[in-house]
Amino acid sequence: MKQVTKLMIRDYKIKELGCDFMGFHLNKDDMATFHHLIIPNRNGGPYARWNGAILNGETSHPYLHLIESVDYEKFCNITSEMIDINIKGFIDPENLQHIHEILCQFEEEHKDDKAKGGKPLIKSEYKKRFLNWNVFFCYKKIKVKELIWKNK
Repeated sequence: MKQVTKLMIRDYKIKELGCDFMGFHLNKDDMATFHHLIIPNRNGGPYARWNGAILNGETSHPYLHLIESVDYEKFCNITSEMIDINIKGFIDPENLQHIHEILCQFEEEHKDDKAKGGKPLIKSEYKKRFLNWNVFFCYKKIKVKELIWKNK
């Protein structure tokens, strides 16, 4: 794992919150990956905090790239929300709710689509994410406030 990924996991409290920049579960046993937000890796994008988001390498990261190949506008909208999270310096439930809404739209529009080989385009594990961010963050409210204030 690259150093910038480790630093972002620490700075954005990924382990404490148990979720990534798209609202997918990301626990200690999951593979955290760096996703290039602004300048893609294929275009020589740097592994730098300003250019990255932390995603689950087994769910949200491949799902995001699937969305990129099928519906580029929704991919850009999700990316915009993650850029906002990156700029804020913390995972904001409002951004996660917007991402969730975009994902729900995508899932509704492509629920019957098939991938090569006849399997469903959208894997069942792609639909497993936190659903009520306000409840999630209220539950961890004291802990999150302590974590945010420690870094100021």
